[in-house]
Amino acid sequence: MMTILWLKALHVSFMVAWFAGIFYLPRLFVNHAEATDSNVIEQLKGMEKRLLYFITPFALLTVTFGLLLIYSYGIAWFNTAIWLHIKVTLVLVLLAYHGYCFRLLYLFKHDKNTRSGRFYRIFNEIPVLILFAVVILAYVKPSVG
Repeated sequence: MMTILWLKALHVSFMVAWFAGIFYLPRLFVNHAEATDSNVIEQLKGMEKRLLYFITPFALLTVTFGLLLIYSYGIAWFNTAIWLHIKVTLVLVLLAYHGYCFRLLYLFKHDKNTRSGRFYRIFNEIPVLILFAVVILAYVKPSVG
């Protein structure tokens, strides 16, 4: 039982660190999309790159500790925990979102962004919605079906 509690604590801690960055990165993209000063643009490029590379290990550690939790509880538990299947699906969507941020980083780096600040403001809401759903699923564990 103590092992599971440590796994949960590490899983949630890395998830919080990941989300802190994944909430802030699109705000940098908003500023970048709306910036006109070349010095500001260059500064934002550096900030975006450092932040994305800084939070990527947190994403990987969140997934790693989540998988270790699933393994610790066992396959029988996993098979019956439908809420967890939904949660895992949402995490996969968030990982795709995170991966897409690398594409956006590339576009900004090469001055090829064609999206507006408004797009990035809306884009910024996706992880918020995923977080709400994941927290409800993980803590309420609603019966689905």
